[in-house]
Amino acid sequence: MRKILVVEDEPEIQELLGAYLRNEGYEVVLAGDGVQALEVFRGTAVDLVLLDVLLPELDGFGVCREIRRESGVPVIMLTALDGESEQIRGFDLEIDDYVTKPFSMPVLLRKIAAVLRRAGGVEDAEVLRWKGLTVRIESRECLVDGVEIALTQREFDLLAELLRAPGRVLTREVLLSRIWSYDFFGDARIVDSHIKNLRKKLPVDCIETIRGVGYRVRKIN
Repeated sequence: MRKILVVEDEPEIQELLGAYLRNEGYEVVLAGDGVQALEVFRGTAVDLVLLDVLLPELDGFGVCREIRRESGVPVIMLTALDGESEQIRGFDLEIDDYVTKPFSMPVLLRKIAAVLRRAGGVEDAEVLRWKGLTVRIESRECLVDGVEIALTQREFDLLAELLRAPGRVLTREVLLSRIWSYDFFGDARIVDSHIKNLRKKLPVDCIETIRGVGYRVRKIN
């Protein structure tokens, strides 16, 4: 499991980032100011630092400068400062990417995955394909003929689960247990709703309904 250090002084944003990253399978450690960030960084091995610029005690530029004296760990800066000079200053400190607030969480996740992939020097460990459809698990990318399709978390997970079991019918109950990851006491037709939305977004007809049972990926003729 990849470990990310989130350095953010606003409690609401810190909590949101921590919850979202954990839900995506990352281990998260938190720091609320620049001094604490360096203490955590020096005491914990992390794979990436998500670093706000405007921090108390020591700003993000100062934190990054200290990190670069000790490590080449990937750094993505988060900031409300969108001026060119601030971005240049960050890149001069050898950050790996720069994200301005307010930001899209799906875009941030893709940037994190891309930076980690480059740092590791490897491609996605798992890539699923169906005709012109390509699903990259680690970077959570869905592409059709090279064009990215924006999916929600549940839609992406449903599509990936079906592609992992080509030709096999997966019941609603199985999909609920694998994707919602807990005992779901509501209506199992929530799966139908997500599949309906997924079909609207995909320009390829890859999901087949098995009436009264569940869903499967269509066979390629």
